[in-house]
Amino acid sequence: MKRRHLLCAAPALVCAPGLLRAQAAFPARPIRYIVPVAPGGGSDMVGRTVTERWGKVLGQTFVVDNQGGGGGVIASQATARAAPDGYTLMQGYVATHGTSPATRKPPYDAIRDFTPVGMIGATPNVLVVNANLPVKTVAEFVAYVKSQPGRLSYGSAGQGTLTHLTMELFKQQINSFMVHIPYRGIAPALTDLMGGQTQAMFPGLAAAVPHIRSGRVRPLAVTGLTRHPLFPELPTLDQSGFKGFDAQQWYGVVGPAGIPAAIVRQLNETLGAVLKAPDLRDKLSVEAIEPIVMTPEQFGEFIKTDIARWTQIARARNIQLDS
Repeated sequence: MKRRHLLCAAPALVCAPGLLRAQAAFPARPIRYIVPVAPGGGSDMVGRTVTERWGKVLGQTFVVDNQGGGGGVIASQATARAAPDGYTLMQGYVATHGTSPATRKPPYDAIRDFTPVGMIGATPNVLVVNANLPVKTVAEFVAYVKSQPGRLSYGSAGQGTLTHLTMELFKQQINSFMVHIPYRGIAPALTDLMGGQTQAMFPGLAAAVPHIRSGRVRPLAVTGLTRHPLFPELPTLDQSGFKGFDAQQWYGVVGPAGIPAAIVRQLNETLGAVLKAPDLRDKLSVEAIEPIVMTPEQFGEFIKTDIARWTQIARARNIQLDS
């Protein structure tokens, strides 16, 4: 009898640790949060600001892991290869899960290799021109471009960036031409715009704000479908006759493919609670970011739509950076 009892009990003893792990409350240890840029700068600030508050809601620490390089490729690969247990997350953004998959062939699938957790927020791009250009509205700018075909140029933060693709989308819609001058980053591109070496640009709003306020560049309209609270008098491109024109620098949270649905739901709901706090909006306003709450399903569809939008424009304008 004793031997039979021991044999019956053995499977339970073997399985007990696994059962305890499965039933353990998530999160039971710190969460690694990969930010695909070097420390400092807007994207890093977003990650640290959000995870500081998110950790308090979850009752667990977030450890920010900056993995810059390769336009987000290094961070994306590290995330895709991690265990799908919810303890490795990444701050995906428009480059890693939007423009790069549209213009390159990165060594990861931006849709299949990741679990969408939720959106953080977005900031629009803004159409700005050199302050000496004789235009004050989008309509005047379009007429000016068409009156001087091939004579005007625009700057971008580099080939295949959002600043590049947004202007190419604009050029496609006005059916006119401007020479593209790619720079190594947004700062030198803005410097040459203010100096008159280029005439127009679509920088992110946060980068443009100090130059707009100094009067060295003139804003004509913002992307997105709603006006931005920093410049409520500035129309959107949608309001300026470009219906549905949307291009935003967005940030969200993804993890490796296969994270259990219950963990994804918990992460999404707690992230949503963080994003609804008024003090977070104040913090993110430094980067002109408006918090946006989405379910995992909504965020997944958002990523697919963004990749499709930029893939279409990249093909139409023959922008393929791996060829």
